[in-house]
Amino acid sequence: MTEAGKPEVLQVQDVSDLKIENDTEILVRLHAAGVNPIDTKLRQRGTFYPNDMPAILGCDGAGVVEGVGSGVQRFKVGDEVYFCAGGLGKSRTGNYAQLTVVEEQFVARKPTSLSFAEAAAAPLVLITAWEALYDRGRLEAGQRVLIHGGAGGVGHVAIQLAKLKGAEVCTTVSSSEKARFVRQLGADHPIFYKDTDFATAALDWTQGEGVDLAFDTVGGATFYDTFPAIRVYGDMVTILEPDPADINWKIARLRNIRTSLELMLTPMLEGLTDAQRHQAEILEQCADWIERGKLQIHLSQTFALEDAALAHQALASGSTTGKIVLTID
Repeated sequence: MTEAGKPEVLQVQDVSDLKIENDTEILVRLHAAGVNPIDTKLRQRGTFYPNDMPAILGCDGAGVVEGVGSGVQRFKVGDEVYFCAGGLGKSRTGNYAQLTVVEEQFVARKPTSLSFAEAAAAPLVLITAWEALYDRGRLEAGQRVLIHGGAGGVGHVAIQLAKLKGAEVCTTVSSSEKARFVRQLGADHPIFYKDTDFATAALDWTQGEGVDLAFDTVGGATFYDTFPAIRVYGDMVTILEPDPADINWKIARLRNIRTSLELMLTPMLEGLTDAQRHQAEILEQCADWIERGKLQIHLSQTFALEDAALAHQALASGSTTGKIVLTID
């Protein structure tokens, strides 16, 4: 990416091979890279590091360790790994590529039961859903949760993480096909938001009390329209930035709703090593659940690396179930 713009600004280029510069880095030969909404936003408006152009996008990666620094202790050449690191525009990072360099403490072992493409689809959405439900929302067994966009990338793993915690889940969907999909993941009550007022449906589902926790993966009007669906002293977590001009906080205030913002990119942007290490630990735990058949990743489409622009177009269509991934030779 040499400039901000439409998907066509993503072009295949040869760049110098990366080399390990710090003794705690590992060199990874990538086999797949996840495609996420943050990628399309950075492509459209510019990266967080405008002075480091050209930039390589892609936060999610999966591949094989090809080299290790002298201080690396957890990995060796040949290990299969997956991670969410880089891809925000900083030099020497990005996973829409054949090679990348990552600090070993930000990397987890790839679940052996997943293909590289499936593994690359997982990290950002797993970490986002985990932090939103467990860290921000303080989800507990027996609670009732409303998850918006349950068939989407974040939503489909959020349903599973909520069920693993022992919660009951209602979730918004747009079609019967997606309703079947979320039920297969464990959702207790799909809500067809195009035909039904989702707040009323959530209240009916909870016998008028409201859900303990609402997780907004959609943003816009969905954020404040959700307040009536949350019980008194309940929680709201959103992964989008609310527009203050559009929000009437009256219902949230009357119901004493605790509101949290979730951005899993913060540790990368702020250089918070402990928080990035926590995210790698999340991936290690999720890998264990995946291996035990308790958690699945739904891969919707794959595109070759040189077709990254087409992958961005597919994601922008808004109709994707699960995740989109680039495969890399």
